[in-house]
Amino acid sequence: MHHRRTMRGSAIAAMALTATLALAGCGSSGGSGGDENTITVAYQRTSQFTQLDEVLKKAKGEYEAANEGKTVELMPIEAEQDQYFTKLALMNRSAGTAPDVIYEDSFQVRSDAAAGYLAPIDEYLDGWEDWSQFDETAKQAGLGDDGKQYGVSMGTDTRAIYFNKTIFQQAGLPTDWQPKTWDDVLAAARTVKQAVPGVTPLNIYASKAGGEQTSMQGFEMLLYGTGDTLYDTDSKKWVTGSQGFTDSLAFYQTVYGEGLGPQLDQVLDATWGSRVSTEGLPGGEIAIAIDGSWLPGQWISGDNAWPEWEQTMGFAPMPTQTGQAPGATSMSGGWLLSVGANAPDKQAAFDFISVALNKENALKYDTENSQIAVRKDVASDPAYTSYNPSFEFFSSLVPVTNFRPATPDYSQISGNIQTAVESVVTGTSPADAAKAYDEGLVGIVGEDNTQAAG
Repeated sequence: MHHRRTMRGSAIAAMALTATLALAGCGSSGGSGGDENTITVAYQRTSQFTQLDEVLKKAKGEYEAANEGKTVELMPIEAEQDQYFTKLALMNRSAGTAPDVIYEDSFQVRSDAAAGYLAPIDEYLDGWEDWSQFDETAKQAGLGDDGKQYGVSMGTDTRAIYFNKTIFQQAGLPTDWQPKTWDDVLAAARTVKQAVPGVTPLNIYASKAGGEQTSMQGFEMLLYGTGDTLYDTDSKKWVTGSQGFTDSLAFYQTVYGEGLGPQLDQVLDATWGSRVSTEGLPGGEIAIAIDGSWLPGQWISGDNAWPEWEQTMGFAPMPTQTGQAPGATSMSGGWLLSVGANAPDKQAAFDFISVALNKENALKYDTENSQIAVRKDVASDPAYTSYNPSFEFFSSLVPVTNFRPATPDYSQISGNIQTAVESVVTGTSPADAAKAYDEGLVGIVGEDNTQAAG
């Protein structure tokens, strides 16, 4: 996930491409180029993620019907997450290609606002009666360092453990499994490895190519269950030398060292996340997966429909390391729609967002993409609460959830985490990888902005 200023991993390779080549993948030549009557909308679309595409097509028709002479040009970027950010960064480099409306990850709002890519929208929100329906957490997600709003939240999410009850039954494990510690998770994976050969016992994302899914669905689901943290919000400093950091890497070493995880060629593939949800879990190839609340959205209908998922999949909260309070942990993020700083008609761009995220369209998106609703009128709507049997479970994790540090440099630090994780699964010791992370951290934020754990 990763702002172009990070200049790492896939971003380095992709930035070597010309802007023309990158934008060819977007199905468009770029932004509105100063045309006030055309609103360009850049967003991600993949084989597993089509729900936003459908909502934006609906909103385009509704907006154009109500605004004669205005045209909405949808520019889906066909790319996995890291590549999406890289292509978006290339678009934003030039006013001629910068989109007017941007599908934006909450963790990048501050850095992209500071970089001048996003326009503040407070004056437009003041005139939008729907804004009062958004909960405070959702409003916080769009804040820049200057305290201004830079986006409207589309929903949030949590993360937990999925497990295949059919495989568990074959392995002699309980189908109402609820692990209390990390050791419980590892013990179940070892049992699967012994009893059901040919199945991947445990998937936890572990590569630089995986981008933020490695940081958030993987490493941070462990770290925030140790009692340690990446960032001290009181001192506003990044933490070095924490035992929880090394212990989290040691969990990876155990998973991959004992052959409990996917094959390395799988985990190092940028498309692995998509394959887990469209092939690995539905195909009975993975027994346990630490992943996000949105997965069932694609199983309910569409190209990746999996009618048996309700009977097959069990859910469990991610336990804390030793079962210490609060007993479980989760991570939450979310995405927003933002107005580009170069949009020639920012009011029109915001007006399109207000259509795309009105109650009807937010309900459609939140149900079909398994989002935890951030509009109060959607969250309480029976059409939402009854749509997906996993909603109740994933919403129940909100009291124990954690959020990534909302700082402009998080994206670079996230890349540093991914480097540490990948180095461990390819043979580096947890201690050496943690030391390299600390050195990289100091290089990113400066020694004065770090503090030793303890």
